Amino acid sequence: MKSLQDAFYNWLSIKVVSDARPLDVSAVETTELFATILRDEHGVSNIAITKDDERWYFIDYVKDGEQQSMKFPIDLIDVMLKQIEAEPEKFKIFPEE
Repeated sequence: MKSLQDAFYNWLSIKVVSDARPLDVSAVETTELFATILRDEHGVSNIAITKDDERWYFIDYVKDGEQQSMKFPIDLIDVMLKQIEAEPEKFKIFPEE
């Protein structure tokens, strides 16, 4: 994944889902995949997420030894989770085999 912003967007979008659905093995594994991309391809570490009550997710992280940050609109990140919550019958959680 070439863009750090895209990698963070994908990671955060699925992390929100896996945090809300910790038994969803697919979501958890996908979150781990994007975390690996952030670490191995982009050299990111020490990721911390905060969220204000109105508009933004804030990501603080270290890259190249420097503290950096990025923000994403809540509405953009929470789309997948809202879709799952609106139609849970389409997004069943299957037990790990």
